[in-house]
Amino acid sequence: MLNIKVGSTTLQDPCEAAKEATQNMQGAKLAFLYSSVNYNQAALLGGVRAELPGASVVGNTSFTGVITPQGFVGGDYFAGLMSFEGDIIIGAAGSDRGDCPVATGEKVAREAMKKAGKSTAPDFFYMVASPGEEEFFLKGVTKVIGRVPFFGGSAADNTITGEWKLFADDIITANGVAVAFFYTDAAFANVYTGAYAETDKSGIITKMRDNRVLEEIDGIPAIEKYAQWSGKAVENLKGQSLLVETICNPLGVKDRLGDLIAIRHPMNGNDDLSMNLGSNITKNTAVIYMDGSVDGLVESAGSVLGELRVKMCDAAGYHLVHCGGRRAGYGDRIDEAAKHIIDAAGDVPFLVEFTFGEYGFEADGNNTCGGLMLSYSAFGK
Repeated sequence: MLNIKVGSTTLQDPCEAAKEATQNMQGAKLAFLYSSVNYNQAALLGGVRAELPGASVVGNTSFTGVITPQGFVGGDYFAGLMSFEGDIIIGAAGSDRGDCPVATGEKVAREAMKKAGKSTAPDFFYMVASPGEEEFFLKGVTKVIGRVPFFGGSAADNTITGEWKLFADDIITANGVAVAFFYTDAAFANVYTGAYAETDKSGIITKMRDNRVLEEIDGIPAIEKYAQWSGKAVENLKGQSLLVETICNPLGVKDRLGDLIAIRHPMNGNDDLSMNLGSNITKNTAVIYMDGSVDGLVESAGSVLGELRVKMCDAAGYHLVHCGGRRAGYGDRIDEAAKHIIDAAGDVPFLVEFTFGEYGFEADGNNTCGGLMLSYSAFGK
């Protein structure tokens, strides 16, 4: 039997915040912690670990807030926790980036198995990483355990200035990775989607650099091509304006079976008319112009949870990874999005974090990292 509990706080003092957020969680084996960048993370993490002795604590800073069954919890100081107790074995580990993210991914995977007292792959796992090299950390983990279903997201701050932190027990870093390996008979389900509509506007990546800089589509400068598709002026797509202008119309890349379109969020428009993306791309593959609206994004916060409930009708809890860019697109409508989630969750406990990268999978495909996406997970009783 798996028992999941959720708590939150807006207290400024990290020790008092830890006490409030962990009420009734004693006996937990794992706690996910998502917090404001304004906290002294070492003090907050230490407070949570003191309140939950014996539990692994893994998580990261979240963009502007979290959502719990009580609604959106934000402000200068906030923290949300989700605890797991019962028939489960957890192995958690984290590390700074080191010299090579692939090697570091391998290292934390081996360490997580060792902490769990296991020599086999977990049933599923959670990962958090710093924005920028998520795919390479994942590649390292996969080299050790093979393709195992996973979920999670990238650490975030409120200003996209690198103030984010991620943590695993006594490890706190702005540039690295952490994992939590789950060994359990409890069921696991994930819905991973951007909830955008596919259009007939697509093109081939003909020039790129450094994994995430899209230079040309069909031989045309990327921003110029995007301007043709969107009808927006090229000048309005330069600099960080591109990030905001593309929230409702990002790019997508389709998996080899067509089951999943992973979203690629254009983050910055460069003077050479290339664009920096939030996730990796590959030359000679197609990018698709995706279509959405603020109304659609707000509604999808709840409707995707409805899809998850179809996959698992009797869940012990929901862990909901929600893109920070989508949340920014909601603006003042965040409470409306929260209500959609609360209504869809019913009486099942849940916690929403807001990330700068989302991770999930489809049953016949590979584990995938993307942006502007939802990675909604359910844990069986």
